[in-house]
Amino acid sequence: MVVTTEGLPDWLGPVVRAAETVEPHQLSRFLPPESGHGRQSAVLVLFGEGDRGPELLLMERAGTLRSHAGQPSFPGGALDPEDGDPATTGPLRAALREAEEETGLDPAGVQTFGVLPKLYIPVSSFVVTPVLGWWRTPSPVGAVDPAETARVFTVPVADLTDPANRATAVHPRGHAGPAFTVEGALVWGFTAGVIDRILHFAGWERPWDRTKEVPLDWHA
Repeated sequence: MVVTTEGLPDWLGPVVRAAETVEPHQLSRFLPPESGHGRQSAVLVLFGEGDRGPELLLMERAGTLRSHAGQPSFPGGALDPEDGDPATTGPLRAALREAEEETGLDPAGVQTFGVLPKLYIPVSSFVVTPVLGWWRTPSPVGAVDPAETARVFTVPVADLTDPANRATAVHPRGHAGPAFTVEGALVWGFTAGVIDRILHFAGWERPWDRTKEVPLDWHA
C-alpha cells in the first residue's frame, strides 16, 4: 500500500496540506481512549471529479440495519485480520476493501494520498481512521448488498459548501453538530463532522447560518 500525492489535481492541494498539518483535537472532541479500547476501523474519503467539478463519494445505509440505519456515510468498516497492522497500512487496506464490498468500486482506480488522525465514535466504540483517496480512474458503483446499503451517490463539493445546504443537526438526546442537506439526504454525525472539518481546514468553507437547526428522527 502506497500513500502518494504525485499527480494529484491542483484543486486537491489544500486538502493535502490540511491532512499534513491538522491535529486530532482540531477534527473532533471524540478521540480514541488512551487505554486502547475500541474496534479499529477505517473509512474512505474519496474525492472524484464529475460534471460539476470536485465531488465526494457517499453511501446510504439500509434502513433495516440495527445501527446507523438510513444514515449517509463514507464507505468503510472494521479492520479484518488480513488487513494488517492498524498502526500502519491496515486502515488503507480496510478502507479500500470495504469500499469495494459496499459500492463495487475498483480499488485499482483509487490513489490514496493522505490519512487523517484516528477519531472515535463513542456510541459504537469504533476507532476510525479516515483515509483520503483520489478517484483517478472512476469505475461504476452501486449498492452491492441492498440489505446493508440503500444507495451509493456522489455529492459535488460545490453543494457541500453552499450555505443553503448547511445546518446544525440536533439529536433527540440534545447533541448538536454540523449537517448537510444534499442529494435528497441529510448527512450528519461522524461523516458530516469529517466533511465539515475538511472544508474548514482546506479553506473551502463559506459562511453559513449555524442557528439553522434540523431535527433528527426519533430513531436516529
